[in-house]
Amino acid sequence: MPDPNSAPNSNRITGRCYCGALSLMADAAPLTVAYCHCSDCRRWTGAPLPAFAAFAEDALRAEPPLSRPFEPVPGVQRWTCAACGSPVAARFDYLPGQVYVPLGVLDQAAALPPQLHCHTESQMPWLHLEDGLRRSRASGRDTLNAEATHPCP
Repeated sequence: MPDPNSAPNSNRITGRCYCGALSLMADAAPLTVAYCHCSDCRRWTGAPLPAFAAFAEDALRAEPPLSRPFEPVPGVQRWTCAACGSPVAARFDYLPGQVYVPLGVLDQAAALPPQLHCHTESQMPWLHLEDGLRRSRASGRDTLNAEATHPCP
């Protein structure tokens, strides 16, 4: 995989699973970046506050290609690395045309600050982030779908 710092396209986003067996590439900036406080995303990532970058489905490539997802709940598809088990992508039926990638697997994560908190009704009671970001008590689907039509700068 090319060095992300020397990529000719400044919008190129790259990433990989923990063991490096699976690489991700996108030639467009994320549609949005968001924190998710829901218990499903927390359990899948193992983090008390996962953050995800949303990409247009046709903008994200994986090498090797993503295999068949597992569906922990109806309407949610998740992919992990077959070799190491790292979470690498998720798709939600209520967010059509978007694929969500955990920020921790992206090489450019430091340059992709979240813009929104979703599912804040499930926030850990000891977690106190006063970051001034918009907050949605539920999925934030309206905001996330609207931002998909106006990608991040």
